[in-house]
Amino acid sequence: MEDDDEKPFAIEKAKTGRAKCKKCKNPIDKDEVRIARMMANPFGEGKMKAWHHVNCLFEVFAKQRATTKRIEDPEADVDGWAEMDAEDKKEIMEKISEFEDSDPFKALKKKMKAKENSNVDSSAKKNKESIDKAKSEQGHSSKTESTSPIQKIPKKISQDDKFSEFQRLCHDISNESSYLEKTAIVKKFFTQGSQNSGFQSDIILWCRLLLPLAEKRIYNLQSKALIKLFSRIFGQNEDAMLEDLEQGDVAQTIEKFFEKSSVIKPLKTSELTLQEVDEFLDKLSKLTKEDEQTYHFKSIVKRCTANDLKMIIRLIKRDLRINTGPKHILAAVHKDAYTAFQVSQDLVGIIKKCLGITPSSPEVNAGKKAKLANLSLMTPVLPMLAEACKSVEMAMEKCPNGMFSEVKYDGERVQVHKNGSDFRYFSRSLKPVLPHKVNFLQEYIPKGFPSGDDLIIDAEILMIDTRNGQPLPFGTLGVHKKNEFKHANVCLFIFDIIFYNGESLLERTIKERRKLLEEKMIQIPNRIVLSEVEELDDPDKLAKMISKVFKLGLEGLVLKDLKSKYEPGKRHWLKIKKDYLLKGAMADTADLVVIGAWYGTGQKGGMMSIFLMGCHDPTRDKWLTVTKVHSGHDDATLALLQKKLDMVKISKDPNLVPSWLIANKPMVPDFVARDPKVNKIYVQKQPVWEITGAEFTNQGVHTADGISIRFPRVTRIRDDKDWKTATNLQELHNLFNKSADSVDFLLLQGGSTTDSDNAKSKKKIKAASTKAATDTRKVDEIEAMDDECVLANETKSPERKRKRKSRDETDSDINETSPKKSKKTIYTSKEKDKDDLYYSDDSINGQEKAAYYSFIGTDYIEHDASGYPLNWVEGRKPHLLPKNAKPISELDRAEVNRRCILPNVRVCFAKDLSYDKMSVALRTLKTLGAVILSKSERSQATHVIHGRASIPATLCNVKSGIPKLARHVTEEWINAAVARCKTPNAVDFAVTLSETYCSCLCARHK
Repeated sequence: MEDDDEKPFAIEKAKTGRAKCKKCKNPIDKDEVRIARMMANPFGEGKMKAWHHVNCLFEVFAKQRATTKRIEDPEADVDGWAEMDAEDKKEIMEKISEFEDSDPFKALKKKMKAKENSNVDSSAKKNKESIDKAKSEQGHSSKTESTSPIQKIPKKISQDDKFSEFQRLCHDISNESSYLEKTAIVKKFFTQGSQNSGFQSDIILWCRLLLPLAEKRIYNLQSKALIKLFSRIFGQNEDAMLEDLEQGDVAQTIEKFFEKSSVIKPLKTSELTLQEVDEFLDKLSKLTKEDEQTYHFKSIVKRCTANDLKMIIRLIKRDLRINTGPKHILAAVHKDAYTAFQVSQDLVGIIKKCLGITPSSPEVNAGKKAKLANLSLMTPVLPMLAEACKSVEMAMEKCPNGMFSEVKYDGERVQVHKNGSDFRYFSRSLKPVLPHKVNFLQEYIPKGFPSGDDLIIDAEILMIDTRNGQPLPFGTLGVHKKNEFKHANVCLFIFDIIFYNGESLLERTIKERRKLLEEKMIQIPNRIVLSEVEELDDPDKLAKMISKVFKLGLEGLVLKDLKSKYEPGKRHWLKIKKDYLLKGAMADTADLVVIGAWYGTGQKGGMMSIFLMGCHDPTRDKWLTVTKVHSGHDDATLALLQKKLDMVKISKDPNLVPSWLIANKPMVPDFVARDPKVNKIYVQKQPVWEITGAEFTNQGVHTADGISIRFPRVTRIRDDKDWKTATNLQELHNLFNKSADSVDFLLLQGGSTTDSDNAKSKKKIKAASTKAATDTRKVDEIEAMDDECVLANETKSPERKRKRKSRDETDSDINETSPKKSKKTIYTSKEKDKDDLYYSDDSINGQEKAAYYSFIGTDYIEHDASGYPLNWVEGRKPHLLPKNAKPISELDRAEVNRRCILPNVRVCFAKDLSYDKMSVALRTLKTLGAVILSKSERSQATHVIHGRASIPATLCNVKSGIPKLARHVTEEWINAAVARCKTPNAVDFAVTLSETYCSCLCARHK
């Protein structure tokens, strides 16, 4: 053996993390194992250490000459080997073993070794052979074999263990369309085996691989990452592989380029076993570094056929393309296996029970119905789901025993498991919930359930405003969104409990489970609270409840029969949303233009099947994104669209987005519509589609001022429309603002409806929304045509009168569709004063007088007698009437001045502010605490709100009665007050007057 000083390699754990790897040039992290090759010191005598990452050094070995020194015996070759941990030693030994198996110079080294052996003294060989023979005769040989740590007894492999049989079965299942026949194929194989002589393999392993989604292994490999790895392994062009990936199947892409590879050739016949594939996948799930993953793939690729590798990739992607789920596979094992799987999701434990093997993990009996259906703490339970409810009558029929009407919170569903001091959290899809969303629960769950040693609760998690206790919109739980809300906490809204202190509650009714929650749970404000429920058995009360939640801006209701039990995976609850009722008559819709598309995946791979919908902004002359939609078209229509759509491929490259389109990076598609500058039209060839969804949302992802449509689908291709008549940005804003008010909720209480009634209702609602959207456009056209006529008190032209009359008639029509609005309070041309300013009474646009008030933060909120909020700042719409709300008659003005943003502001409106904008400004100003002056009070005005930044001074004539010290500001002054939560400087938003008039701070000309 060589002395330590002369060993060619050294090993240790990095001490500082500053040294860089000689191969990849990246720093070697502190405490990470590193290996050095001893090299001649160019600056003096002796040798120096060239440090490498472990993987990097073995990659260097693979490229060096066969005669260059490698690590063969770590004890002899590596300095510091004795000081390493056993685990680190084991890892290095595995690397050496893997390298030797894949060493390209193995044959050459074998030849060189044979040559060396031939030079060994023949007498020494004979002596050694005789000694070995003598030892063998004395029985030493057998003892050596039995104690050798690497000695393996070869196991007989049956035909049923071969990976090729797995592929054959998957092929047979995928070719069968009937689900019953799919189950029959699996059952026959599990009974008779591949050779009809009885199944001779591990049925648990087979089920685990046939159901990759049930496996808990995580591989950290997306499709593009796989392409990157295999382009290097195969020596193929990565861009070419990515282009082929657009067909939608990464497994087929890798199979195709494996067959083309000249570096590694696929085998003709499969040699792999299921056990080897399972071991490979298990180790892959523990690797996170790219070099380690590449090295691991190389170890199996050389033993794969092209089809082997394709199926391995599909196992990694958890999609075997056999169109079969747990229900059909487990039914082949036992008739009750799937029912049990819905409860516990413990695939291995359930199959063991089916095979008569007692499971090793402790389980709790879940009921007498099915012996296999057991709850397992810390193992997710398939959540109970809700069916879409389309009418009040359907709800009463499905819940004959009365119902709990529960607010449908717009958050993320979470299942909380507590076992002593251990916690686990699972999402609706049974995946672990991200830690930043649930970390706080470990502190508050023990406080909320002081006597609960172990439990399973079903809940919704969302952000809640700590100033008023109101839930924040969907999507605010994201780690970046969450940080934007300073006065908000993550809160758990608990609505069910299915396990408590060793007892399963699945067989108890919802009423009993709710009572248990109320008895055992201590609510912690803004952290852990009970969901809001109301017990109902009357259709009229239900209809009123539905109306109330929609008007409050909530997502909907969940209805639960009072005697219903918790049935995992079953849709026996009911959910009510706007787009479910009256066959979609209450859904929000918009007519949008197709401006982009993405490739689909799976069966729709290689074709445009996801579409980017947008609207035009006439002000900027740009197209903006609104939503992406991938449902609503059948296969025949999709095939036709591939030829009909005029698209340009940009492959999600933000640099290729045309100048006429404004799109955020996540919404950059694979294809965009043809450049309008080339066609000299605005995407005129692109179709207009009616997009229907659950509601309009404002999440900020899309560029149409953040407005989007939740759960969108295509309901109609509007061949009767082009881009000019489709919904533009201003109309989209109008639809967004009026979505809750444009629905006739009295239809809910009208008993059963016929199809024709529903059609008429939908047509009526659609007409109201369209006319409301058109109103903004008409106002803009009027003002653009005749600015001076509108601003000065001059005689209106016949054309001006006609357009004003048209607009007034539209206002009247809109009012007729909303029973909550009073016609007598709608301003028409006859009711407006002929003077130069608009004024307001206590109500506008049908707004009722306030009966209650409340404060939400700095916002002053008015409510009608039913609790419906009459005013709010956009984005801070209140959901529920606070308990401390008082009659408006008890309002103390001093309290308003103390709590609100604009306590001493007295406002009137100039006529250059459009009617719609004035309505919005009025509600916002009232929310901020400003006083809206009547016509008789105009001499008290401190501010005049304008729609333009420059006006003629003739507007502010002596007859108007406006004080000379009043500030003339644009509507942006109001928006600034909302954004800053304080009174903005009037100078920053001052209106320029064309003549000398006032002595205020306005920018003016002399």
